[in-house]
Amino acid sequence: MFRKVLIANRGEIACRIARTCRRLGIAPIGVHSSADREALHPTEMDFSVAIGGASATDSYLRIDAVIDAAKRSGAEAIHPGYGFLAENAAFARAVEAAGLVFIGPTPETIDRLGNKAQAKAEASAADVPVLDGGERASADAATIAGWVRALAWPVLLKPAAGGGGKGMHVVREAAALEAAIGTAMREARSAFGDPALIVEPYVERGRHVEVQIAGDGRGAVIHLFERECTLQRRHQKLIEEAPAAPLPPGLRERLLGDAVRLARRLDYRGVGTVEFLVSGERHWFLEVNPRLQVEHPVTEEITGIDIVELMLRVAAGEAMPLRQDEVTPRGHAVEARLCAEDPALDFLPATGAIAALVFPAAGVRIETGVRAGSVVTPHYDSLLAKLVVHAADRAAALDRLASALARTQVLGVTTNQGFLQHLLELPATRDASFHTRSVDEALAAQRGAAAQAPAEIAAASAAWWLRDERHRRGGFGAWSAADVTGWQMHAGNDPLTAVPAVLLRDGARLRPVRFGAADAEGVLTVQVDDERLRLALRPLGPDGPDGPGVRCQLTFGDAVETVSFAREADTLFVHARGQAHSFEAVAYLAQAGAARGSSGELRTPMMGTILATHAEVGQRLRAGDVVVTMESMKMEMKICTERDGVLESLSAEAGQTVERGRVVAVVADAPDTASAT
Repeated sequence: MFRKVLIANRGEIACRIARTCRRLGIAPIGVHSSADREALHPTEMDFSVAIGGASATDSYLRIDAVIDAAKRSGAEAIHPGYGFLAENAAFARAVEAAGLVFIGPTPETIDRLGNKAQAKAEASAADVPVLDGGERASADAATIAGWVRALAWPVLLKPAAGGGGKGMHVVREAAALEAAIGTAMREARSAFGDPALIVEPYVERGRHVEVQIAGDGRGAVIHLFERECTLQRRHQKLIEEAPAAPLPPGLRERLLGDAVRLARRLDYRGVGTVEFLVSGERHWFLEVNPRLQVEHPVTEEITGIDIVELMLRVAAGEAMPLRQDEVTPRGHAVEARLCAEDPALDFLPATGAIAALVFPAAGVRIETGVRAGSVVTPHYDSLLAKLVVHAADRAAALDRLASALARTQVLGVTTNQGFLQHLLELPATRDASFHTRSVDEALAAQRGAAAQAPAEIAAASAAWWLRDERHRRGGFGAWSAADVTGWQMHAGNDPLTAVPAVLLRDGARLRPVRFGAADAEGVLTVQVDDERLRLALRPLGPDGPDGPGVRCQLTFGDAVETVSFAREADTLFVHARGQAHSFEAVAYLAQAGAARGSSGELRTPMMGTILATHAEVGQRLRAGDVVVTMESMKMEMKICTERDGVLESLSAEAGQTVERGRVVAVVADAPDTASAT
């Protein structure tokens, strides 16, 4: 077995691989970019080597820097994790050429399977069912468009290299084709270093089922059963489970048999995943991921097999330590991916510092690469943690995962936690009647009807925010008072302020909050919207009101509960009753002034990199026109004007790194419009 292994990755997967290395007596060596110098994963290693700048291109995708780090550290082998260089045959060859061991399939296997077009040809040769199309790959937009026109709509554009759903786009009409090809190629280049795409027919209501395989490169190949990965949003997996939800009779056996037959054809070495599209009783090969998968923990939970250990032993030259009849699934496991993204803003990636982080202490497997104080940057994907549970059956596992999410607190960064909780409650999730578009359809059905925070939680949040404002600013001058509100204006005999003390932006809605003075018992009268309440809020613990992750006792009626708060600028993060909420605090007078006229400023929704500008100063624009395209967490975002006008100024250029809220353009009224007013 190896003495030292370099882990050429970051975040939760680097920490997870290091854990198995330590258990086996192997010293884990890490690498880190300049953005990850203070991250969690370097601290989980014996030591970590700096390999370059913040972007993946300048660090984790640099083959020379990774191999140099391995040599300087005395590592004998390199584990690529997933993403980055994990499916890069050139990297595997460079590792071997340097006299090191690549912990994964052979470069030849990666060549044959890492490219989706070639993998499809291999599957067809192994008599595995495949969809029409996708036999060729190209980085030429015109060629790709020609392939699309030869198929019936809708079609799916997929990066030929890599995986994980990144860069995949469904195109339903010719008018959207050119833009979709451009976006897919840019995302493919950013994520995998290769812009080439393949084109396939898109099956609307299928399921995504995959089979975990393992081989020793000496002819022994086994499967570790299958996983269900159907619950996806825009081809990004959200919740995975093992084994799969109920399948038609005989289908499981066909899936497992096809996966093993394909692996044997390749004399597969290491672990990999054969992915299938399932519709009714039919199935088709999708791709092979010749690497460790994000969702591998659910397979480990039902089989009791450490898949990373299996990879290490095979790479060290050991024969397959298991026979197929020794692998037996037990119970059911489910995993949820907790990501830094905002469901209220179409799942826009979120950045910022994590003020407080609490995971359940028992009954849940936590895989994470962050901690309290970690900074979520725009340079990498948005995954913060994976919550994995195991139970006797599927229903019990789903219940246990729902409970685990309710007990999880992430303050300081917006996450998809509440959305995951909602997803677990859907009837289609519970009865396994889902398909790969179930999540998108559920989102479309609830668009415009997002749940608002309970009035008492909004009221408590506003009270804490105002208390925090007084602490930070030392009072409000003429508006200052001894009570928590900082306000003295009242309307006649009404104890409440005449105007709202603050407005809370709750999703798309602004909720006015008015306060009265606290009574001798510290109880406040608070009005949220048109609802008047009485409550008390008392800080717990030694932290002051401006401390990170403040816990408070909320008394409302006969109920007493604990609520946690954190703040980043004017955004307030709250965890109460097993649910996460976030509000933007908007001063009433500022909102009133803003209502009198729009500035026309176009601001960046988050920190990221400018990819392109699409207009020039003086150009006339119509509402909806794209002015700037930016990228963050490997996702493209388009900044559009919300009104007709003329581009008055533009302060963005390609390659520029920008902070959240940066003004990149200003759209002014057109001359004829201005004269008319």
